[in-house]
Amino acid sequence: MTSHKVIFDTDPGVDDALALYYLIRHPQIDLVGVTTVFGNAPVALTTRNARFLLAAWGHGAPVHAGAAGPLTPDMPEDAFPTHIHGENGLGDHPIDLAPTEDPDTAAQFLVDQIRAHPGQIRILAVGRMTNLARALQIAPEIAGLVRDVTLMGGAFRVPGNITPAGEANIWGDPLAADIVFGASWSVVAVPLDLTTRTFMDRPLLDDLGRRGGPGMQLVTDLSQGYVRFYQAAGYDGMLVHDATAAVFLTDPDLFTLTMGEVRVLSEGIALGLTLMNPEDRQGPLGAWEGRPRQGAALDGQPQAILDRIAQVCTA
Repeated sequence: MTSHKVIFDTDPGVDDALALYYLIRHPQIDLVGVTTVFGNAPVALTTRNARFLLAAWGHGAPVHAGAAGPLTPDMPEDAFPTHIHGENGLGDHPIDLAPTEDPDTAAQFLVDQIRAHPGQIRILAVGRMTNLARALQIAPEIAGLVRDVTLMGGAFRVPGNITPAGEANIWGDPLAADIVFGASWSVVAVPLDLTTRTFMDRPLLDDLGRRGGPGMQLVTDLSQGYVRFYQAAGYDGMLVHDATAAVFLTDPDLFTLTMGEVRVLSEGIALGLTLMNPEDRQGPLGAWEGRPRQGAALDGQPQAILDRIAQVCTA
């Protein structure tokens, strides 16, 4: 059985919690560590939340706090989405662990683990890409040592969810995202094009909580505010953005990739826009010249992805 050494770069975050539970429950995943970043909440809270979840699920992966803000200069005010993830980042579920002011060690942890396990580390990044970009700045050679990078982010052929141009994880630090897409490692983005079609309805969420034991019940409980956010828009359930990206690590056959060079706009009205030059396009490359071809999962099998999440999280 193939084993995947995974570092999870995350900003928990309700949908991050489901993705993390998928990773620790999957028999082929060796969770090497968790790195945290600002996004769904300040980094002190996302770090505390990662530690809380791992402790609740009895997993000893180390947690390394990372970036508290973006590399991109002059960013617009990025208010934390408390209306979606609650004041504490986990749907205001009670958390018996206080946040701490940790040193910023995430980027160096990524560098150290990639160097220690050449060709083996798979990075799953489901928040701002700041930690990954900073790791590349510390040690550019890691791009040739990592196995691959999967990220949840981008909106290639659909509107963004922060602005019409920008998806949240990319919009929150577009310069970092452009650095990540431009490095000479293999990147696959799992964007809104697919994740907005991967919808877990309330009956399924509740059923997984009942069948999955205390661990999955915790995910169900802390997701209730997230569900209420979608109910206000007329949907009885929740999108599982980050868990969809986690499934790509283990079941890539459920996803259809489009390949091409990717640029991310870091200023102006289209801040955070992900622009791919598809590999079958004819014509000059311009600003895409010299960039590596990366993948974007613009299509896939949403129901099969949900089935896989259900299978792993209730096993």
